[in-house]
Parts: sequence; C-alpha cells; structure tokens
Amino acid sequence: MDVDDQNPASTAAESPEILPGGENEDLDNPAEPMQPAATTVIPSSIVPSIAPIPPPLITRPLAPLPSRPLLFRPPVAQNGEMRTSDSDSEHDELAPSRATQGSTAEYEVSEESRQVRERQEKAMQEFLMKRRASALAVPTNDMAVRARLRRLGEPITLFGEREMERRDRLRSIMARLDAEGQLEKLLKVHEEEEAAATGGTEEAEEEVLQYPFYTEGPKALLDARIDIAKYSIVRAAARLERAKRKRDDPDEDVEAEMDWALRQAESLVLDCSEIGDDRPLSGCSFSSDGKFLATSSLSGVAKMWSMPQVRKVSNFKGHTERVTDVIFSPVNECLATASADRTARLWSTEGSLLRTFEGHLDRLARIAFHPSGKYLGTTSFDKTWRLWDIETGVELLLQEGHSRSVYGIDFHHDGSLVSSCGLDALARVWDLRTGRSVLALEGHVKPVLGVNFSPNGYHLATGGEDNTCRIWDLRKKRSLYIIPAHSNLISQVKYEPQEGYFLVTASFDMTAKIWSARDFKPVKTLSGHEAKVTSLDIISDGQCIATVSHDRTIKLWSVNSKDEQTMDVD
Repeated sequence: MDVDDQNPASTAAESPEILPGGENEDLDNPAEPMQPAATTVIPSSIVPSIAPIPPPLITRPLAPLPSRPLLFRPPVAQNGEMRTSDSDSEHDELAPSRATQGSTAEYEVSEESRQVRERQEKAMQEFLMKRRASALAVPTNDMAVRARLRRLGEPITLFGEREMERRDRLRSIMARLDAEGQLEKLLKVHEEEEAAATGGTEEAEEEVLQYPFYTEGPKALLDARIDIAKYSIVRAAARLERAKRKRDDPDEDVEAEMDWALRQAESLVLDCSEIGDDRPLSGCSFSSDGKFLATSSLSGVAKMWSMPQVRKVSNFKGHTERVTDVIFSPVNECLATASADRTARLWSTEGSLLRTFEGHLDRLARIAFHPSGKYLGTTSFDKTWRLWDIETGVELLLQEGHSRSVYGIDFHHDGSLVSSCGLDALARVWDLRTGRSVLALEGHVKPVLGVNFSPNGYHLATGGEDNTCRIWDLRKKRSLYIIPAHSNLISQVKYEPQEGYFLVTASFDMTAKIWSARDFKPVKTLSGHEAKVTSLDIISDGQCIATVSHDRTIKLWSVNSKDEQTMDVD
C-alpha cells in the first residue's frame, strides 16, 4: 500500500493491464495464490473510470533543509572584489552545517580582498595626511623654503626640482613630522627662523648675493677689461668710419675692388715648396710686415723663415712635447708657440725665450694674439681657454663654458670680442669687456676646429669635422651660409686680413680652397700637398698664402707675376 501511495503513476505505467476491483486486497493477502488475469486486452483508448490521482504535494514528507542555505555559496566576484561577511559569528554557525554536508571549503579572507583593504587604508591615510598638510603654514619665498629644509635636515633641492615642487616637498615633510608626533622639532625650527628674522636682514642679503654666485677676478683683469674697452672703441669707430666712406663716396666701388681681389686670388699659383722639418708640420704664421714666416712641428721645434726665398733664420727650442701652433705678434717683433707640454712660450725673433705661460691642465691646441699685442689667448684640452698678460706673464682669465676640449680661438679685429670653438660642436663668442658669453653658435654636428672673424666686423667663419664651413652673421645671430667645402675635415679657416673679400679653408683632403666672401662660391683650389693640410695663413696684402702639411712641406701660393704686371699697365 505504501508503494502504491508513494508512486501510483509508476505502477500504472509499468503494467499495461488494469486489474479488476479488489486488487489491493489480493496484494495484502500473500497466502492466496494470485489468479491469472483475463486475457482480454482493453484498448488503450478506453480510460478507466477511476484514474489514480497523485496526492497533493503538501502531504508529502519533505527532506530537512538547512536553516540558511544561501550562506553555503562561495563568495562571488563583483567588480574585481570578493564579497565578505560582516560578522565573524557566521563562521561558527556555518561550521557544523558544512561538516554535515561534507564540504571541505572554509570561509577565509582571500589575498585579493586583503590587498583591497590595504589600499583603502592607505588611501585614507594619504587623504588624512593631505588634509593635515593643507592646514600647515608653509613659507612661499623660495629662500625661506630652502632655509627650512636645511634646518629640518633635508636636501634643499633635488635634481630638476622647481620652486613649487620644492614647496610641496616641504609641506609633505612637515605633515609627516606632525603625524609622527615630532612637533617639538617643528617648533624648534620655527623658533630658529624667528630668531634669524629678528636678528637683522644683513644675513638674508648676504644669502641673496651668494645665489647665484660669481668668482671675483683680480685687479689686473679689471684693468685689462678697461684697457680692452678703450682700445676697442677707437678701433670700432675707425672701422665704421671706413665703412661709411665706402658707402657714401662715389669714387669707392666695392664691387670692383672685390672683383679685382677675387681675380688676384684666382691667379694664385704654387711659387715655392720647402721641407720644413723632419716631422709633420702643425702650424704657420706670417709676420705683420710679411717678411718672415714661422712654422711649428711635431718634433717640438718652431722655426722662422725669411720671405720670399723661404730660408731658415732661427730655431725655437724649449718645448718638451710637440708644438701644436705658432703665431706672430701683430705689434711687437715676437712670436708665441703652444705645445702639448701644457705650456705656451713667448720668443723674440732672434730665438731667445722671453716668457713661459703655465697653468693649463692638459695639452694646448691653438693660440692667438689680441690685436693690441698686449694679451695672448690659449686653448686647451682641459675644456678651458685662458687670457694671459704678455708683459707680466700673469693669467688674467680662466674661462670655462665648453663641455669638451676647446680647440680654436680668434680675436675680433676691434679687440672687443673673442671666439672659441671646441670638440663639443659649438662655437662661442665672448665679450672681453664684461666676460659674458654673448653668442652660442650651434649648427655643426661634429667638432669645430677652426674659427676666424671677418675684417668687416659682423661675419664669422667656422670649420669642423663635418667637412663644412659655416658663415655666421653676428647681427642676426644665426648661420648665414653653409659651404660644403671639402671631402674631409676642415683644419683651419681664415679670411683675407685686409678687407675680407675672400676666405681660405685647409682640409685633411690634402687641399686648400679659396671662397668668395660675396656669394661663397669656389674661386681656386690649391692642390699640391701629399698629406693632410694642417694650417694656413694669408699675408697682410692677400698676395700670398702659406700652407703646411703632414708631408713636412711648406708651400707658398703667390699671385702670378705676369698677371700683376698686366694689371699695373691697365
């Protein structure tokens, strides 16, 4: 009976035949044998009069359910976070039910949930710190901010830190000290600041003067600057007067003069070639009157030659290393040499040593005389150039400014400016009257080895390892023209010293080239050397050019005498 009550539908489904009434009693009495049922088959379309109706679901016995079944579900991830319970008592309530269900999972705080809580706590601490910091009084003056940082034992500035960033850093430091309970330290610093403020303003003024700082030069440098200023004013006035006369005088034809000078330069031919030394030559220079030529060599000896026969007159021995450059004084009968032994020496034309200039920390490169003849400029691989007094031998100025070795130097014809170039691919123009760097000429992509001012006063030529010669306009402060001059580096560049109608470049491609100063077109190529051309010089009237090379020869390029006679007849 229990079986029928529990699953009557299954019984009817299993038996295709329906028994007559009283089948329940026959089933209850097992002693009596069951009579075989009639073989009559009832069609499936005939429905019995009383169909078995299942009992209502309410009367069925239900299996015991857990009191809180929803709590057995594991935490579900929502928005990247794990759902956790608010109370710890639920763990105790769920423990026995989990044991009865045979589940091995335990409710624990996951690593992700713990990290979320830590981030929230950290954010809350930062918020409280910022709110506390906003309530602190932080000085607005940058000097006061630096002073307070120094008193707190913190660095007064960091690399690349600006004023507002420095003030924010001080604010955060003060907020941290306040949060850590170190109010005594803050109060002590505040008292020190008040005491310093009430003590007087002299100390504050001294601090302001010390930042930014400058190095005070000697009295001799001040006298030299005054003397250079006076000298340059007279020279500049004379140059401007000459330029005005050329512009206004109808008899002055500048274009015709330039054409004549370029024709003269175009007619230059090789006039003389002489072996100058046993080792490669490094420099050459004409005297102011053009009667002598001085050369320097890697053997450490400088020599003076008479012109135009190129006969040796005297030797200048004294350097312990190779001589890198030689230059004649524009006024006095003396010359100066530079050497890799870190010294420069002043010689008389007879060959006697007059002065030794010591002070550079590395080998010297090029040297140049001031137009007044009173001062000497030297460049060195110690990244500095220096100015020396010829009469006393005192170092007047040690000038830094280049990030790499300084190689070339040249003085303006007025005497007010000096230009230096170096291996940092930069050429700088300095004002000798104030000591300031007035121009930084950027354009070369490789080291700059030669620099020279034009006699017109506003053009400057530079040459370097990028095989180009650049013409700079000092009035416009930019590059005026780029000459792709040679196929190798340019070792020296010089203007014609009288009017600057043309310029000459020497190169390691074994040639020297003449260029027009009007349109910078090539005028003449001086080819004849068999090795690198290291230096050149132009005589004062522009009628002769001297070049020296690593082939140990001195070559003189002079105007063709036939052309000169023809010009005189015309």
